[in-house]
Formats: sequence, structure tokens, C-alpha cells
Amino acid sequence: MKFGVTVFLTDYSIDPAELAREVEARGFTSMYTPEHTHIPVSRKTPPPMGEPLPKQYFHALDPFVALSWAAAATTNLRVGTGICLVAQHDPIVLAKTVATIDHLSGGRFDFGVGFGWNQDEAEHHGVPFAERREVVREKVQAMKALWCNEQGSFDGEYASFTPSWSWPKPVQKPYPPVYIGGAGGPKLFRHIAGWADGWIPIGGRGIKASLPLLQSEYEKAGRDPATIKIIPFGSLPDVGKLEYFGTLGINEIVLGVDPGGPDVVLPILDRYASVIATFKD
Repeated sequence: MKFGVTVFLTDYSIDPAELAREVEARGFTSMYTPEHTHIPVSRKTPPPMGEPLPKQYFHALDPFVALSWAAAATTNLRVGTGICLVAQHDPIVLAKTVATIDHLSGGRFDFGVGFGWNQDEAEHHGVPFAERREVVREKVQAMKALWCNEQGSFDGEYASFTPSWSWPKPVQKPYPPVYIGGAGGPKLFRHIAGWADGWIPIGGRGIKASLPLLQSEYEKAGRDPATIKIIPFGSLPDVGKLEYFGTLGINEIVLGVDPGGPDVVLPILDRYASVIATFKD
């Protein structure tokens, strides 16, 4: 079984490069960080994790800049967004950003994406909140066109460009794996089966009950349910839970780490490493 960590990287937390080195040294295989461009003061949307909104949401670093530091400081550690708010990006620029990190890291980037919960934040980027899922789908498809073709083009409602050259191409073929984060349900699973490579459930609750529906959506899309990749995010290293995930065929788990300086983060990594040692491949 493989293990990664996810942590909010902020302007007051441990340096991304230092954290990446410490994560890799303890035998973890991946490191993820989330994205919020800003948090509007108006706060129309209550956060799904409840109030008050934690401090780190206001202080998040740009994930792609931070992950480039992490990748440069390590040799084998996979780095990824968990998750990127694709709807808030220009897809041509984002395609180049993702491809560049994958190129410079030697193919070590995982592209976790999501639809977003913060209506104000999305609207500040000109994204109609009710349409955000389709915006994300189209933009990711547009990015794939640039990654997979010498001359990529796309003609959609939310993304459109005539045949264009865009390099570098990702090292991973046909492109870095795309995982969608969110609570399980018919809408999410249709998107995963339609254009993604796997599911990032937050916390891992309800995975077993959701599997039949996700497998059914894969079959409807003409895909093999055996290829479904599920990566629980934000879990704690409880031995019983880790064993349970194993019985579901899950082979990668991403553990949540509190944001903070080295005095906060490193003891957590040490504690996690001691628990997961017997589970690692």
C-alpha cells in the first residue's frame, strides 16, 4: 500500500521544499496541496467543513508554484493538486503549467481537480456557479487536446481555440492522471467515468456503499470498473481504517497533516510514519 500526505501550504507554514524532503525521507510516495485563489469577505457560501473557516484558507500558497519547489527538492516523490479549482483558470495557461511541472519533475505530477464549494470565489473569476461542473469538464478536455496533439484545438461553450502549438508535452502519457475530488453521488461519478482517471473521496466515509454506483457508471461509459482508482484524502492513520481500505482494493491513501511550521508538521509525519510502516509496499 502507498501513502501520501495532504497539507495546506501557506505563508506561515513549513517551506514546501523542506516539507517535501521530509515527506520523501519518511517513505511517503506523494504530497498534495489544495487551492484557493482568495476568500471573498462576503462569504455567501458556508464551508462544507463548518464555521469558522480555518485560517489556512485565507493564506494558501499558489499550489503550482509551491509544488514546483517540492518537486525540485525531491527525487521520487509524486506531487499533486488536491484539488485544483480548474473552473477558475484559463485552460490554455493551465495546460502549460501542468505540463511544465510534469516535464520538469520527470513525470511525477498528479492532477487532482474539483468543482469548488465557494460561490463568491467562483463568481469573482467569472464562473457561473451553477455551471461550474460543465466548465471544469470542458476545460479539462481542452487541456487534453493541447497535451495529446501536436496541434491542439477545442470548440466548446467555455473553452475554444483554433489549432495551436503548445509545448512542453507531459512526460506521462497521454497526460498526468486526472482525479476528481468530492462527495460520492451520481453527478460526480458520471464525470469521473466520463473523463477522469479516478476519485478522491474526502475522509473515506461511504466508499463501500458508493462503489456499485461508480462501477455502474464506468460500465455505462464503456470502461472497465476494475481500472477505477480511488484515493481517500484527509484520512488519519488508524490501523483498522487502513486495513479496511485494503479490503476494498484501495492501494493509495493520502493522510491529512495540520498546517504549520516544522515544529507542528514534523512530529505528525514521524507519528504517521511509525503507524504505516507495516502497510507500505
